[in-house]
Amino acid sequence: MKKIIFTDKAPAPIGPYNQAILVGNTLYTSGQIAINPANNELVLTNIETETKQVMENMKAVLEAAGMTFEDVIKSSIFISDMNDFAKINSVYGSYFDEKNAPARETVQVACLPKNVNVEISMIAIK
Repeated sequence: MKKIIFTDKAPAPIGPYNQAILVGNTLYTSGQIAINPANNELVLTNIETETKQVMENMKAVLEAAGMTFEDVIKSSIFISDMNDFAKINSVYGSYFDEKNAPARETVQVACLPKNVNVEISMIAIK
């Protein structure tokens, strides 16, 4: 049986999807972009602050499901410019213990929602 996960500490969905779905002990998150849930504004100051907002949104979704980044087993990172990879990776990496980091792929895409530069989704198991 699936359980819908929602928190007002992360951006509300902007389409026909949910922030995350919990099935048994496995959480599947939707992609998060850099929307500040407090004011619904994009945070695009620079790629580092954008990535930090994405990760803080993801943290809120994980917490709403009773999980943390320690429970993440897989991440997918979509970026608009592979030249930003090192900066995105630095911020992303600060949320994980390197020895226990999840599996991951990072791909460059032509366009992301709202023309942001980074979107991240995760799978976690408790």
